[in-house]
Amino acid sequence: MEDIPQDWGRSVVTIGSYDGVHRGHQLIIGRAVAKARELGVPSVVVTFSPHPSEVVRPGSHPPILAPYDRRAELMAGLGVDALLILPFTAEFSKLSPADFIVKVLVDKLHARAVIEGPNFRFGHRAAGNVDFLRELGGTYDYEVEVVDLVERGEAGGGVPFSSTLARRLVAEGDIEGAAEILGRPHRVEGVVVRGAQRGRELGYPTANVETAPHTAIPADGVYAGWLTADGERMPAAISVGTNVQFDATERTVEAYAIDRIGLDLYGKHVAVDFLAYVRGMARFESLDGLLEAIADDVKRARVLTDAYDTAR
Repeated sequence: MEDIPQDWGRSVVTIGSYDGVHRGHQLIIGRAVAKARELGVPSVVVTFSPHPSEVVRPGSHPPILAPYDRRAELMAGLGVDALLILPFTAEFSKLSPADFIVKVLVDKLHARAVIEGPNFRFGHRAAGNVDFLRELGGTYDYEVEVVDLVERGEAGGGVPFSSTLARRLVAEGDIEGAAEILGRPHRVEGVVVRGAQRGRELGYPTANVETAPHTAIPADGVYAGWLTADGERMPAAISVGTNVQFDATERTVEAYAIDRIGLDLYGKHVAVDFLAYVRGMARFESLDGLLEAIADDVKRARVLTDAYDTAR
């Protein structure tokens, strides 16, 4: 909060974890942006680091669908003017709902309006809700708008879209279902590190992506998608798992950039977008069998990514 400019005026605020910035989140954030434009003030998203559950119940940190810089990028695309990331500490978790409103919304952000979903909870033991938020709005001169819209589709059997559902589908390898919720392919980011280099030896050099802790990584298997490095998006065949063919034990995310020769990505931050599940992990009886399978994986990945780009 110390980074908020001293001359910060009124603003429209929405508060939440917003992990993934999925289609349900986009409804709330989009309304906050529209309201801010109506009032001629900035829009602000307030979120927390680490996830509150990790502080309240250590060891319960959920898998992360999007790191904070990615969330900021997605929110900027929705027209958000500022992102405030509050350090969520044990002390902060003990703020009463009233103190949270005064310290954050009133004293610092000078909220003119607060936009939330109907299930929004805040303050110590999540005791605050939208009714309490609205009650104090009369005292502190802000209005509260509840976006009671629910996004749902085929993903998850038609239940409302949520970060929890998206995480479950990613963990199950249902990448298409997760993409329906997110409104885009699920992305995993990290730095390229040196691995066993077996892909290079087989003629399919891969980028071994070292992901951050708690990253939501899809189920083991082979996927079609894209590898983005230095601003270039390249069709890719992606392997997730422990490489059972060579009795490896470390679970990795490796992406082969299709038809690209001589890429040197070591030490670079890259992004891997998952488009479609191709097959599960398998052990082959011979090296030739493995090479045939990889060639087929690459062919299928090329077809799937080409079809996706053509459709768009």
